[in-house]
Amino acid sequence: MATISTPEYLLDQAKRRLTPSINNFPGMGAVERRLLNTKFPEKKLADPPPGSGLKPVLGDAGLPVLGHIIEMLRGGPDYLMFLYNTKGPVVFGDSPVLPGVAALGPDAAQVIYSNRNKDYSQQGWVPVIGPFFHRGLMLLDFDEHMFHRRIMQEAFVRSRLVSYVEQMDHVVSQVITNDWVVNDPRFLLYPAMKELTLDIASMVFMGHEPGTDKELVTKVNKAFAITTRAGNAIIRTSVPPFTWWRGLKARELLENYFRDRVKEQRGKNGNDLLSVLCQTEDEDGNKFSDEDIVNHMIFLMMAAHDTSTSTATTMAYNLAAHPEWQDRCRDESDRLGDGPLDIDSLEKLESLDLVMNESIRLVTPVQWAMRQTVRDTELLGYYIPKGTNVIAYPGMNHRLPELWADPLKFDPERFTEPRNEHKRHRYAFTPFGGGAHKCIGMVFGQLEIKTILHRLLRRYRLELPRSGYKAKWDYGGMPVPMDGMPIMLRPLH
Repeated sequence: MATISTPEYLLDQAKRRLTPSINNFPGMGAVERRLLNTKFPEKKLADPPPGSGLKPVLGDAGLPVLGHIIEMLRGGPDYLMFLYNTKGPVVFGDSPVLPGVAALGPDAAQVIYSNRNKDYSQQGWVPVIGPFFHRGLMLLDFDEHMFHRRIMQEAFVRSRLVSYVEQMDHVVSQVITNDWVVNDPRFLLYPAMKELTLDIASMVFMGHEPGTDKELVTKVNKAFAITTRAGNAIIRTSVPPFTWWRGLKARELLENYFRDRVKEQRGKNGNDLLSVLCQTEDEDGNKFSDEDIVNHMIFLMMAAHDTSTSTATTMAYNLAAHPEWQDRCRDESDRLGDGPLDIDSLEKLESLDLVMNESIRLVTPVQWAMRQTVRDTELLGYYIPKGTNVIAYPGMNHRLPELWADPLKFDPERFTEPRNEHKRHRYAFTPFGGGAHKCIGMVFGQLEIKTILHRLLRRYRLELPRSGYKAKWDYGGMPVPMDGMPIMLRPLH
C-alpha cells in the first residue's frame, strides 16, 4: 500500500466520492455521456483465493466488439476520472482487444512503478508495441533490463549531453528560421514540430545533417512514423495493406538500415548516439551486440521524437494562450541572447521548466504505463491473478482535484514553493514514469524541448489562430491535437 503524504488527500478523496460524477464532465460529447450513463453487465476478473481477505476486481466489457474504445479515444483522462469516481481505483475492463485492469490514482501508481516484489513485468507493452519495438529498453525486465540500462546510461551522461545540445541547437536554429511559415494562422505547429524533432533525432542519433542524405532520411523518418502508428491498429494481423502489416514492413526497413549503420560505425569515433552506443561499455567491459544496438536505436528514435513533439507543441500552445507567461519566458531567453547554447545556459531558463511541467501535467505525452503480472498478487486489497494486464494512468492522476488545485487551469506556479502541489503524494506527478523504468532520456528530452522553445521565443511571438481558440486532443495513442494545432508565428524583428 502507498504512503499518503498529507491528510488533506484523504479528506479530499472522501469529498470527491460524494460528488455526482456525471456532472463533473461538461465537456463530454453526447455520445460519450450516453455511454457513461449506460449500465453494462458486470464482469469479474477472478475469484480471490478462499480466506485471502482480498476483493475481486469488478468491471464490464462495454459495447460488443468496441468495448470502451469510444470513451477512451474521445474522453481520455476524463473518462478514466469518471471510472475512478464511480468504481474506485481498481477496475476490470474485459476488452475484446486488450482485457486488463485499470490501476487508477497515485496509490496504485506507487505500487506498480516501485514494483517492490517484482510482481509486475513490462510484458504488458508487448501486445501493443512489441512487434514493432521488441527488445527496446522499455520492454526488458528485471536483471536483463538493468544490464542494458547500465550500458545505455553512458550515452546520456552530462559530458555526452553537452555534445547533443550543440547538435540540437544547430538543427533547431536552421529549421525554424528557414522552413517554418510566418504570419499565417493556417500554419500547423504539430506536423512541423514532428518533422523538426525527427530532424533533431536524425542528427543527434545518426549524424545526418539537415538537408543532407535527404532521400534516405525521408525514407527512414517515414518508416518511423508508420511503425509508431502501427501499435494503434484495430486489425492486428499481418495482412496487406492494413496498418499492422505496414508497421511490420517499416520495422524491417529500419532493421536493415541500422544493421548497415552499425557495421559502418563499429570501431569509429563519433558524437552521434549511434556511434556512442557502438563504443560504450559498462564498468565490467560489457558492450551491446549489433542486434542490441539495432533494437535500442529503433526504440529510442520513436520514444525521443514522439514525446518531444507532444511536449513542445503543448508548451507553444499554452504560451500563445497565456501571453503573460510567454513574456516571462521570453525575458529569460532575452538575457541569454542568440549565442550558442549549452547545458548551463538552458538550466537558467527556469520559467520554461515551470511551463514544461504544467504542460505535461495537463496533456501527459505517455498517458499510461502497461504492465503484466508475473504471479498472483494483490493491488490495494484486490486480487490480481498471474498474466493479468495492469495499466496505470499518470495522465489521469495529474488531474486529480485532491492533489491539484483547480486541476484544469494552466497554473505553472503550482510547481513552486511554498505550494509544491507535485509533492503532495510521491506519485502525484510521474510524466517520465517511475522506479527502475523511469525514462532514461528524461534530461535529454528536457534539454531538447527548452532548446526549441528558447529559439522560438527569441525569433517569434506565438499567437492563437483566432480569439477563443481551444485545442482538442485525440487520445488514441500519445495525445495529438485534432486539428494539427494552428499557431501564428509573428516575427519579432
